[in-house]
Amino acid sequence: MTRLKIAVITPRYAISGVPLAQWRFAAAFATMGHEVDLIIGRCDANLEIPPAPGVRVTVIGSGQTRGMFSYLVRYLRRAKPDVVFSAEDHLNTILLVAAILTQSKAKISGSSRVTPYDTYSSTPFTKRWLLKWMARAVAWRANALTCVSHDMVDQYRDVFPDAKHVCVYNIVDQPAARAKIAQAVDDPWFNDKTRPLIVGAGSLMPWKGFDDLIRAVRILITGGRSVRLVILGEGGSRPTLEALVGELGLEEHVRLPGRTDNPLAYFARADVFALSSHVEGLPNVLVEAMMAGCTPVSVDCPTGPREVLQEGRYGYLTRMRDPEDLAAGIARALERPIAPDILAEGVRPFHQDVVISPTF
Repeated sequence: MTRLKIAVITPRYAISGVPLAQWRFAAAFATMGHEVDLIIGRCDANLEIPPAPGVRVTVIGSGQTRGMFSYLVRYLRRAKPDVVFSAEDHLNTILLVAAILTQSKAKISGSSRVTPYDTYSSTPFTKRWLLKWMARAVAWRANALTCVSHDMVDQYRDVFPDAKHVCVYNIVDQPAARAKIAQAVDDPWFNDKTRPLIVGAGSLMPWKGFDDLIRAVRILITGGRSVRLVILGEGGSRPTLEALVGELGLEEHVRLPGRTDNPLAYFARADVFALSSHVEGLPNVLVEAMMAGCTPVSVDCPTGPREVLQEGRYGYLTRMRDPEDLAAGIARALERPIAPDILAEGVRPFHQDVVISPTF
């Protein structure tokens, strides 16, 4: 196998966020013997990027993605990578412009992580229309354009009729992640098996639908199920969600302890993982919960959950923005957990050896 110099570039590093997937790609390439640079635009405060053997990490400290352009121009000229992987549409476009200007010989793969309907517009002379025009103008320079789910590929082909996007899943299952499952959790709710425990995780933002999840827990309790809910994560909706917990009288049943750098250990000790989002690209946390042996319940939002759960084989699907149906799905999961061997089958497409061919 030829040893390659590979660059993996992401605009932002955040625990439980999409760019964490880029760290996993970088680590996987390094285990294959390649020389790997992981280039990060910015890192959330108080987060430490875990070391990965063979991966050289650079944090540019750029407040916005466009601020990475000058660094990428210098990097392509100086480092002359053989292959570059980038994540998120704005960065993909900036990287392709930099590669054209520097006449870089690198093979470039750009990954799209969110729905194009939120990124581009057909309304002339708007910012999103300009971004769409720029992306189309430089797409020829990309050797590969990928999406994190098959549903997203269909969306991109709708927005860009001549698009060459294909689906490449995120790496979720790898040895470093597996090792985290067995780590101890210093939280009494996760070590108390006398009451069913539901866990959710993600940024505390409106589109994550955690208000629906909290209301679903209220419905379960009213129906006689003494359940608990822990939502892992941080974000701007915290005051609103905490107020809702108080309004519904759920202080003894719902907690929002903040961000954790090892959600897998928490998933492994919960009975149900619940995803309540209004939109996703492909929810890594859903796969992580399955990997940890936790039965998943997810709203059927665009895009990803139905694809990950394979129409309900690997978990329970419910209607979006419907706390009653979400509560019913959680109740079904508590009554009929998904068997560990079935969950393991569902995780297989996200193993690093499956996502990255050994002959890469």
